Amino acid sequence: MSWASEAVGAIRKIVLIEDRVAQLADRVDRLASSYAELDRRMLRIEAKFELIERMASSAPRPARVRKAQLLPPEEKK
Repeated sequence: MSWASEAVGAIRKIVLIEDRVAQLADRVDRLASSYAELDRRMLRIEAKFELIERMASSAPRPARVRKAQLLPPEEKK
C-alpha cells in the first residue's frame, strides 16, 4: 500500500468518526431533553402526592364503625 492510499484511508476513518460523534451528540441532546421532560413530570406527580398527604393528615378522621353496626339486624346479639 502506498502512503497516499493510507492517508486517504485515515482521512476516511476520521470523517466517519466525526459523523458518529455528531450522531451521538444529537442523541445525547435528545436524551437530555427527554430527561428534562420526565423530571418536570415527576416533580408534578410528587407535588400532587405531597398535597394529598397533607390533605389526608389534616382532615378529621371519621369515627370507627363497630362490627355490630355492620351486621344485619337478625345477626346482632
